[in-house]
Amino acid sequence: MCGIVGFTGTQQAAPILLEGLKRLEYRGYDSAGIAVQDADRINTFKSSGLLENLFKLTDGGASVHGVCGIGHTRWATHGAPTTTNAHPHVSNDGHFAVVHNGIIENYAELREELRAKGFIFHSETDTEVIVNLLEMYYDGSLKRTVMKTVARLEGSYAIGVVCDECPGELVAVKNGCPLILGIGAGENFFASDVTAIIGHTRTVIYLEEGDFAHLTPETITVYDAAGREVHRDASRVLWNTEAAEKGGYEHFMLKEIMEQPRAIKATVEPRVRDGKIELEGFELSDEELTNIRQIVITACGSAYHAGCVGRYVIEELCRIPVQAELASELRYRNPIIDEHTLLVVISQSGETADTIAALRECKARGAKTLAIVNVVGSTISKLADSVLYTWAGPEIAVATTKGYTTQLAVLDLLAVYMAKRLGRIDDARYAELVDGICALPERCQRAIDLNSRVKCLADKYHTQSALFFIGRNLDYAASLEASLKLKEISYIHSEAYAAGELKHGTIALIDEDQLVVALACQTRLFEKLMSNIKECKARGAQVLALAQEGERRIYAEADEVLAVPQTDALLLPIPEMIPLQLFAYYVAKANGCDIDKPKNLAKSVTVE
Repeated sequence: MCGIVGFTGTQQAAPILLEGLKRLEYRGYDSAGIAVQDADRINTFKSSGLLENLFKLTDGGASVHGVCGIGHTRWATHGAPTTTNAHPHVSNDGHFAVVHNGIIENYAELREELRAKGFIFHSETDTEVIVNLLEMYYDGSLKRTVMKTVARLEGSYAIGVVCDECPGELVAVKNGCPLILGIGAGENFFASDVTAIIGHTRTVIYLEEGDFAHLTPETITVYDAAGREVHRDASRVLWNTEAAEKGGYEHFMLKEIMEQPRAIKATVEPRVRDGKIELEGFELSDEELTNIRQIVITACGSAYHAGCVGRYVIEELCRIPVQAELASELRYRNPIIDEHTLLVVISQSGETADTIAALRECKARGAKTLAIVNVVGSTISKLADSVLYTWAGPEIAVATTKGYTTQLAVLDLLAVYMAKRLGRIDDARYAELVDGICALPERCQRAIDLNSRVKCLADKYHTQSALFFIGRNLDYAASLEASLKLKEISYIHSEAYAAGELKHGTIALIDEDQLVVALACQTRLFEKLMSNIKECKARGAQVLALAQEGERRIYAEADEVLAVPQTDALLLPIPEMIPLQLFAYYVAKANGCDIDKPKNLAKSVTVE
């Protein structure tokens, strides 16, 4: 979950490394550091806390000289977020510096072996074993030394290496964690994410598992795990540096909320032609699709919540049993998965460790696999049989917004597309749903128009110590994500409950000190939800309700109402989520929280 970056060229490296780390800070912000070659030595600068501390230490990089170096921003796993535990780590002899994202599972064993040979360890991190292995194995060949070192490592990692005896040279290794190479003119890069280098190049190479690369200012050479030189195609990044900037907004999260109409349009528009859905990247034949007996959706976090929505929509339209499973649980079960299963994996980054593991497990059991991801060239996109990209563009805020709603848009497209191919919906319903999907950008823009109203409500309720979100059917699925948004950026305890379950224990917690956010957008279940609202009101709770425009009955029961644009019931979770995202944002802002960098969280969970 850390972020790493490397640069070699003719420009001063430190400002470029710091710029890259700034763009990677969403991956971790417990500490940061850089190591830069200067003549025949490596100079290392590290600081705990936010990246701005490292900027101050190095005068924005101006006080650090050298044209080749590596950088790291940390999300702490092994060891507290101190300066000592910050990367880069330097070998005992000072010849090597290393940055690392991932976990070395056998680090304790390696540490004891190295200690027995006289190596001294200064930090609590697993990374320090890597740099000392490099020292132990160094024979004058950087390539051989790196190969011998990584052969000893167990776990997942992306590693960047610099050596004082190899001026202008970098080595980057990928095994289970994201790592890309950037190709420039007389300069080259590696990074955890393209956002780190997009200001310098839009030509990138996505490394395969087990690859390691040797970089100089003029060359990039890629080797496979066996040390054989291999060719990896270069790709062109379609977005530019402006997409990764705040664009005048106070926070990335607010910018990304406001971008949702555009992002959903980018996701939907290329896939609808002449009133028909065309899913390029969905590779199942008619026979294979007909033979599917169950669909399993697996993911983590917000992507899992998207899967919970998708479960209702796909099952309703396709009439195939659908399960939504947490990848962190599915991977450790003995699931009933076979060749008649379609596994749908969802991940914004395409690098989520548990989701990758679940995908591999189910694929080994014969399942057909489909990935819904945002990042081209990601691990999940390469492992799955079929891939549907969300085209959301870069998402920088740790709390996902447009990543989630574009996942829902793809799931809606998929559900309607499969239902039509299977003959489960007629032409009229198909046309109705396609039109509804095409109208989603406009519906989302109208939901954004609730912004000022939502801010007022957030100002009213931001002092709550705990909240409950309730809903039925798709509203319940949406409430899961709404609750997560609030707790992860405001640190207010919140829980989402299926409204019909209130009487089975939860209602004991509802009293005059509680705010209940009631999602009442599913018209066919409106009366049932109204009864649940009355139960909460009878116990003194305040109720903030969401209902579709024109539904006047809700005003008689709820204390406050947000009216979301009328939308087909199956598609409602997309526009419905936007005011809930805004509510979480403004509550967190009113409480003085660091919205883009919530405590203890990182954007991409690439380790267990």
